[in-house]
Amino acid sequence: MSKVLLTDNIAKEALDVFSQHPDIEAVVVGTLDPTELAGVLPEYDAVIIRSPTKLTKELIDAGTNLKFIGRAGVGVDNIDIEAATARGITVMNAPSGNTVSTAEHTVAMLMALARRIAQADRSLREKRWDRSALKGVELSGKTVGVVGAGRVGREVARRLLAFDMRVLAFDPYIPADAIKDMGAEPADMETLFAESDFITIHVPLGAETRSIIGTDEIAKMKDGVFLINCARGGIIDEAAVQDALESGKVAGVAFDVFENEPPGEHTFFSHERSVFTPHLGAATKDAQIRVAVDAAHNVANALSKGEIQDAVNAPKS
Repeated sequence: MSKVLLTDNIAKEALDVFSQHPDIEAVVVGTLDPTELAGVLPEYDAVIIRSPTKLTKELIDAGTNLKFIGRAGVGVDNIDIEAATARGITVMNAPSGNTVSTAEHTVAMLMALARRIAQADRSLREKRWDRSALKGVELSGKTVGVVGAGRVGREVARRLLAFDMRVLAFDPYIPADAIKDMGAEPADMETLFAESDFITIHVPLGAETRSIIGTDEIAKMKDGVFLINCARGGIIDEAAVQDALESGKVAGVAFDVFENEPPGEHTFFSHERSVFTPHLGAATKDAQIRVAVDAAHNVANALSKGEIQDAVNAPKS
């Protein structure tokens, strides 16, 4: 009998998946502190986590029987992949479950930024009527640059095309023909920066993508550009963006993610033309159910049948 630990109050639909596997016992818990988690991990053959749990090298080493780690979501920056690989543990994510929710949130943030929705709401709640001070910009006819044309980037592009926007897309791993097939124009980063009125980022956080937008990149952008980040904090250099907001080079930002979460007293928050949310891109009931079910299927099939899907590493034998 294999045992699987499901942390972070994962959606109950994950248990329905394991109920179809009599050879697996699944246990659901909340978010455990590192000491508690280290104490129980040796009992389990697999663990499934969401964003709150950070599987450090120390915790991975504590899981002496672990064979699989499931991530109910796409990002795996809260898992020490190198440590898992060295221990022979396969890490599997759920890359498609939150695609639509994240894409929809990105478009909502972009629209809120363009039409100053948050500021208008706050103005009315404070019993003010600031119509003349809250003029926005239309999306129709504007150019949006999409950095990263993977699952989420493609869905964002498809939705923004419906607003009659010109969509430029950059992705070194996606063929130009595939970008054209989604209705966008392939562009290098220089062109995308120079011609975009809005720039939205959809790449994972890693050594190659950390701070890929900083002072030098912002200098190449249009004056008055709007930046949207609903991917991962750390992809955009926040200090560089703060300077650009103060100078007016960047007209506003819509950020759902931050270098440090929660960000505390962030200097961004004083900028009037910006909008922020607390990492809500995948925070829909629909997405949380899908990623939980996907992660459960991955782990269950790996334990019961030896079938590996959505692995993000190649463990040493």
